[in-house]
Amino acid sequence: MQRTNLILIGMPASGKSTVGVILAKLIGYDFIDTDILIQRAEKKRLSEIIEDVGVDGFLEVEARVNASVEADHCVIATGGSAVYSEEAMRHLKKIGHVMYLNVGYETIRKRLGNIKRRGVVLREGQTLRDLYEERTALYKKYADTTIEEQGDVEDVVAHILKLMEKK
Repeated sequence: MQRTNLILIGMPASGKSTVGVILAKLIGYDFIDTDILIQRAEKKRLSEIIEDVGVDGFLEVEARVNASVEADHCVIATGGSAVYSEEAMRHLKKIGHVMYLNVGYETIRKRLGNIKRRGVVLREGQTLRDLYEERTALYKKYADTTIEEQGDVEDVVAHILKLMEKK
């Protein structure tokens, strides 16, 4: 399978789904949100899955779903914890160009609101700051391109479009 997809990774509330939908419309791609694929597969909301099977159980479900994504000419927004599965990330890198939407900690903190209701994978005793620092290293590890998110969604989309024109 060729790398015909654009894969968006980043922290929860970094704008992956919002940017992804707009980007897909502008370039004529389909849009896939892997969080929705997970909910559909498990017939539960993300927060319910985490509550029922715990963090490790959720990460196993997420890894399985992400590693099985088959797509062509799609913008794919992953869950923020997708980068915990090396197998899933290897698969996603094989089928697409991985773009990390890098957003500063304070912006993420303000955007997130209720972490539990949102279904964010947070281990016992782990703070949002801890999570941010842990994941940032993983996002950088897997990214083919890092998008420094500054400005609004339209600015981010415009930046991605300019990068695509250069390729």
